[in-house]
Amino acid sequence: MTQPADSAPTPGTTTVAVVTLGCARNEVDSEELAGRLAEGGFTLVEDAENADAVLVNTCGFIETAKKDSVDQLLGAADLKDGGRTQAVVAVGCLAERYGEELAEALPEADAVLSFDDYPDIADRVRGLLAGTPHVPHAPRDRRKLLPITPAQRGEAAAATVIPGHRVVAPDLPEGVAPASGPRVHRRRLGSGPLAPLKLASGCDRRCAFCAIPRFRGAFVSRSPEEILAEAGWLADSGVRELFLVSENSTSYGKDLGDLRLLETRLLPELAGIEGVERVRVSYLQPAEMRPGLVEAMTQIPGVVPYFDLSFQHASPTVLRRMRRFGDTERFVGLIEQIRAAAPNAGIRSNVIVGFPGETEDDVDELCAFLEAARLDVVGVFGYSDEDGTEAADYDGKVDDDEIAARVARVTELAEELTAQRAEDRIGEIVDVLVESTKLEDGDDGEVEGRAAHQGPEVDGTTRVLGAEGAAVGDVVRARVVDTDGVDLVAETLAAGETEGSAG
Repeated sequence: MTQPADSAPTPGTTTVAVVTLGCARNEVDSEELAGRLAEGGFTLVEDAENADAVLVNTCGFIETAKKDSVDQLLGAADLKDGGRTQAVVAVGCLAERYGEELAEALPEADAVLSFDDYPDIADRVRGLLAGTPHVPHAPRDRRKLLPITPAQRGEAAAATVIPGHRVVAPDLPEGVAPASGPRVHRRRLGSGPLAPLKLASGCDRRCAFCAIPRFRGAFVSRSPEEILAEAGWLADSGVRELFLVSENSTSYGKDLGDLRLLETRLLPELAGIEGVERVRVSYLQPAEMRPGLVEAMTQIPGVVPYFDLSFQHASPTVLRRMRRFGDTERFVGLIEQIRAAAPNAGIRSNVIVGFPGETEDDVDELCAFLEAARLDVVGVFGYSDEDGTEAADYDGKVDDDEIAARVARVTELAEELTAQRAEDRIGEIVDVLVESTKLEDGDDGEVEGRAAHQGPEVDGTTRVLGAEGAAVGDVVRARVVDTDGVDLVAETLAAGETEGSAG
């Protein structure tokens, strides 16, 4: 959950709190909403109890995320009982996906807004506070808003509301801050040295289990110019690591006429921005990986060799039913290609077990792949039907108890294997981006952050000993001396010590 930093509202101001659930893409969208609300005269506050209006940026990906979103909305609605809060607003994926259905099922929320409302969010919230009722939208398949052919999407995309796009205004009206450079409709809601930066939105893949393309729409790349301008703004705001996010980063540029834009232009130029220490790419499709992208991600200085690969399974039978591609041999071959270029590269993935038709042999194949792959992090999820997906109508459904058993089995194996992979890094030299210096008494000189192979939130952390004087945002070079699961413990290098390789 991300919240604004300022929490003491000025008397007489109209206040709003933005609560974020879900993925890093949602964090970017929340910061766009925050920026537009601030431009519209609202004061952002951290504590929802101090807010006249509470926006909950919901997640609608899987059942547990939907429940978390509903619980957050109900909790915010409770604040209206005798408190300052007057309006609770649902935005984000759950709101877009269900619209009027969610509004009817959840009358505690004062409005359920669509992505189409984002450019006018300040007016929408101001209207709600004034007592103007909002008519919720009827959900629609947002893929149909754009042409099927990616090359034909430019003009239509420019006329379509896509969260996180067109948030950079190059022409500044006189008197508008900043005095020079682009104006960015985004307000940082955190103060850490890392920030997500959106490459694109939507997805053209048709995975049988995934509903995201229906409510996020077809794949649309942001222009390199807008991405670079926003990256410069983030760097000026103190960001040291740019975390590139999208639904499918390997497709970047295909609708702009150049599928190689990511490796030939964007990554080198992002890494060259003053103040940026790291560029990290996420959400990569194995079937779309190409040698040039592997080379760029392992050889361009400042781009960390980190591969967030969406394998989902390893059994070719299950993958075909999922409408995906690959198998154990191809996936291991890709991993070997990456490690040949960068032996200490970080590689993570998520897998789904219990997909309709999955057999014990398929699970055995998945486990064999994980043993061969030696991934740094593995997220294991049990399959559940999602509204509007092809797999929801499949036969061969696996019993819920059996799914739980398979999740437990694969999770236990994954935890063992990833802990072993972390132990393999003992002796390795790592560059750690410091994210916290708040330590207990007696821990003088200890800081915590992430090495290059560790992505934010879910990939573990590195605790560094002997880092006296290091501040948040610094990069500390250290040698790994111990592990705790996927977390590392490292000691700063002695003066002049350079042996080994940094990762």
